[in-house]
Amino acid sequence: MHQVLLTLTARRLIEIFSLTLLLGTAIFIASVFLQPKNPSSSSSSQKQQSMAAARSFVLWLHGLGDSGPANEPIKTLFTSPEFRTTKWSFPSAPIAPVSCNYGAKMPSWFDIHEIPVTADSPKDESGLLKAVQHVHAMIDKEIAAGTNPENVFVCGFSQGGALTLTSVLLYPKTLGGGAVFSGWAPFNSSIMEQVSLDAKRTPILWLHGMSDPTVLFESGQAGPPILEQAGISCEFKAYPGLGHSISNAELKYLESWIKTRLPSSS
Repeated sequence: MHQVLLTLTARRLIEIFSLTLLLGTAIFIASVFLQPKNPSSSSSSQKQQSMAAARSFVLWLHGLGDSGPANEPIKTLFTSPEFRTTKWSFPSAPIAPVSCNYGAKMPSWFDIHEIPVTADSPKDESGLLKAVQHVHAMIDKEIAAGTNPENVFVCGFSQGGALTLTSVLLYPKTLGGGAVFSGWAPFNSSIMEQVSLDAKRTPILWLHGMSDPTVLFESGQAGPPILEQAGISCEFKAYPGLGHSISNAELKYLESWIKTRLPSSS
């Protein structure tokens, strides 16, 4: 009889111990997985997202035969406080044969058939659209990182200016703006039919030297009317005596133009 009672008591103790062990394990798991989030960690994440959204992004596209790194000193001229957090990108074009240089290979966004470039020069739309996809991928990556599309500015010189114009027009969102330096419209009129309503809200700044022997001034002048007919805002600025190059005066104007379009300045 005593042996039976001892056996029952032992079993009861084992049951109580097992129940206590299971309860303790459950409490531990709950404390690990159901604990409240660290407020400071959440606040830090929100702050980083806010900073990314407020940051401006300038994508600079160089001209034929040039490189991205060679253009990086441009950013040192943008000394206004608004550009302290600006992210700059200076990509380089791939090496490709260029028709106007007798098939010689050099950094080129797309093919150029003749120099000087006129409003009626032959166009390489297939190569151009391939380059546009590359530019769009860079913009997409920056926006995915948190930058507000309205803080994204695409700028370019000569061939890079022509690519800037096309990339901005065909991008599906409204951007902060596009700046064309000594560029031209490298596409046929059918491209304008593909421009979305959001893209039409992206303002364009067009600057061109009146003594440009490479991309003729008349070629630059022919661009803005095409945009204006489509309802796109385009400011055209002519620089007397300036050849196929970028002047400090143009870059300082670009600085003020971008400043007025940043959300914090409006």
